Amino acid sequence: MRILLAFITLALSGLVAGCSLQPMYAGGGSGAVAQGLAGVEVPAIEGRAGWLVRNALVDRFAAAEAGGSAAPRYRLDVRLDDRLEGLGVVGDNRVTRERRVLRSRYQLVDLSTGAILLDATAGSDAGIDVVSSEYATIAAEQTALENLAREVADQMVTRIALTLRPES
Repeated sequence: MRILLAFITLALSGLVAGCSLQPMYAGGGSGAVAQGLAGVEVPAIEGRAGWLVRNALVDRFAAAEAGGSAAPRYRLDVRLDDRLEGLGVVGDNRVTRERRVLRSRYQLVDLSTGAILLDATAGSDAGIDVVSSEYATIAAEQTALENLAREVADQMVTRIALTLRPES
């Protein structure tokens, strides 16, 4: 039984080695993807959700920098749709559950040519319990927005990194 298991493991490792998977962030901070991410500028985005998403994006792009500040090579244009919907309604028309939805439409523009390299969307949603304390409900709505902003920014950065990855 152990011999069969060892044979299967060896066969599968040969398949994985031949699949041409490559690390996206090969080369660390001096790699092509990290350099590309460090060269993305993010103009101001409207609203509180925009402020949160922009800060999350700038943090992630700055983390890709290998030292000094890179001259912008790309611009990321972002439009957001932030909605708060009442879901659970009880007999006296009170909302007991809300859903916060944050959607992003974004374009990555090459500053040297003006070409749109990526036109995509990202989004996420969160459920919120509406409780008797108005303060607690508002705090939960704000926390949900902060978490959604980070999640949407992560989705955007991953998709941009895939776009900037050199073809091999």
